[in-house]
Amino acid sequence: MILINECFLRLPGNYLFSEIANKVNAYKKEHPGSKVISLGIGDVTQPLAPAVIRALHLATDEMSDADTLRGYAPDSGYPFLIDAIIKNDYNARGIDFDSDEIFVNDGAKSDTGNIGDILSVENTVAMTDPVYPVYVDSNAMAGRAGFFKNGNWDKIRYLPCTPENDFVPELMSEHADMIYLCYPNNPTGTTLTKEQLKTWVDYALREKALILYDSAYEAYITEENIPHSIYEIDGAKEVAIEFRSFSKTAGFTGLRCGYTVIPKALKAYDKAGNCCSLNQLWRRRQSTKFNGTAYIVQRAAEAVYSPEGKTQIQETIAYYLENARIIKSALESLGMAVYGGINAPYIWAKTPKNTPSSWDFFELLLNQLQLVTTPGVGFGKSGEGFIRFTAFGRKTNVEEAVERIKLLKI
Repeated sequence: MILINECFLRLPGNYLFSEIANKVNAYKKEHPGSKVISLGIGDVTQPLAPAVIRALHLATDEMSDADTLRGYAPDSGYPFLIDAIIKNDYNARGIDFDSDEIFVNDGAKSDTGNIGDILSVENTVAMTDPVYPVYVDSNAMAGRAGFFKNGNWDKIRYLPCTPENDFVPELMSEHADMIYLCYPNNPTGTTLTKEQLKTWVDYALREKALILYDSAYEAYITEENIPHSIYEIDGAKEVAIEFRSFSKTAGFTGLRCGYTVIPKALKAYDKAGNCCSLNQLWRRRQSTKFNGTAYIVQRAAEAVYSPEGKTQIQETIAYYLENARIIKSALESLGMAVYGGINAPYIWAKTPKNTPSSWDFFELLLNQLQLVTTPGVGFGKSGEGFIRFTAFGRKTNVEEAVERIKLLKI
């Protein structure tokens, strides 16, 4: 008899964005010809930078010649991309890494979900609430989350992030082995200062805990004293893994490329208390389960760091941040409490009092205004009563969406 991993049976319903897609597709089927504008899923709409396209073409041409053909990529990435990452994302901020501490992947989502392969299912897990669903679901699939009861998993230690605490997670009085932090935050669009992040690094050092730090949106930071990397904090190399992505920085959602940083100074332990290298464990895992990111994609990612690539990509980021400003301003004009949209491409808004739940407000926006958003409760219990807008739409659609939003009677 074939047995399954019964942890999958404990997952409630569909993955959040699959559920939204099902609802939107059903609406379109019932209302053919209606113009539905999506400000929901965080997918990009602007074309890749010309420098990236040029690199893609050149690399593709190389694949047509036996002398320059590339086969399997190195498990951890080509040296040309790893060197560019270290120089531009870390050395430029006074942070040093060796090349074998960087692991190129096919997007941050993969590694944030797969990192649990090298971590014990007995570890206790803490994460902010609301939170990116992959952190929760991947731990539920592994068996660390327990059972889903009354909107929460009974083994996860939640760190509520709400207007009452300025969306800053408070230190726990109890111990946690794995701590998920995402800043700038998805979904709230909020940030931590260096001092606030240092509090968590100090906690992890004291408790021998691991911080899983997702900084996929660091390129959108506009304000001072907001860390772009957790490694700007002293001691972080001993307690943190950082996940980065080219998806939202450079529009690679269709190409798939990111990277994970696992410092060699970072240690974990077996049950006997022996020290183990997470860097070595992850390298072993990747060499077995991952065949590397495509050569042409890595050449495209390298072009992100070229002088022209940097300029072109900053222009696209500014485009999306202007969309965020437009959406934020429109919502505030209706008297809604609005957060984010300054250091991140996400706007987190309090739903009107006359809508019982965030799903109700989602349905209202879809059915009355043909707008797609993301209900806050899909990110966790503390997300109830909020709705997330993304700034990744085309500006013309964002402007039309804003005109529709102004018709709301709230």
